[in-house]
Amino acid sequence: MAERSFASASLTRHLVRGVVGFGALAGALALLPVVGPLSLLLAPVGVLALRGCPTCWAIGLAQTLSMGRLRRECVDGVCELTRT
Repeated sequence: MAERSFASASLTRHLVRGVVGFGALAGALALLPVVGPLSLLLAPVGVLALRGCPTCWAIGLAQTLSMGRLRRECVDGVCELTRT
């Protein structure tokens, strides 16, 4: 079974995705009184940058931080998380 990963290649890349994603979502709402419904075109940009949802981005942040530091080892059906 393939493991689903939300991690980015680097911490910098992941943080940039977060700034773009959360910034676009905030901009879509903040600019609504100024620009009108046209500002909602920023919302899909934010959703794409966050890969679907803010929670997915947060999970990816945790995975990116732990990448290369933690390893899951399974022996006889028992899995443990160990440091590398």
